[in-house]
Amino acid sequence: MLPWVVRRTGLPLLSLRCVDCRSRSATVGEGRFRVNANGKLLDVWLLVRCVSCDRTSKLTLHDRAPVRSFDPVELDGYHANDPELVASRLVDPLLARRNRFTLDWKGVWRLDTPSAWLDQAWPVQVEVTFQDPVPVRPDRLIARELGLSRNEVLRRVKCEIPLHRPTSTGFTFMVIAAD
Repeated sequence: MLPWVVRRTGLPLLSLRCVDCRSRSATVGEGRFRVNANGKLLDVWLLVRCVSCDRTSKLTLHDRAPVRSFDPVELDGYHANDPELVASRLVDPLLARRNRFTLDWKGVWRLDTPSAWLDQAWPVQVEVTFQDPVPVRPDRLIARELGLSRNEVLRRVKCEIPLHRPTSTGFTFMVIAAD
């Protein structure tokens, strides 16, 4: 079984309407948190910036949460603007739903494959894994990597998931030799 790995190469843009210019794209830039204390309660936000007008907005991560409810390592990460913590919070589907945004993954991921995999005996079985929840259409991913048309992918590839629906979870498929 050959491994293919989908890896994030950067942070995705956010599809989020700006209140000033009505643009639909925002970025987290370098990734900054804002932590505000009110007595023994904390508010934590992820700061985002409009791509068009540079206006800064806040995405709510924690609202009036008791200080004791935070893991000390997590709280230190918020104070230090930890890049891995920014990435993990940004791809959290609950944060996206709560703050009403979606992620635009165009150009911020890559597919890593073994270099000499065509020497394998046919049929070839491939396992695709995801390091981050990057939504991709399996037919497009396979067609691009194998240099096939999507119709040929539908003919030659056997897979347990629908090939034409986006997925961000691992899957396996088998490529059958051309007739």
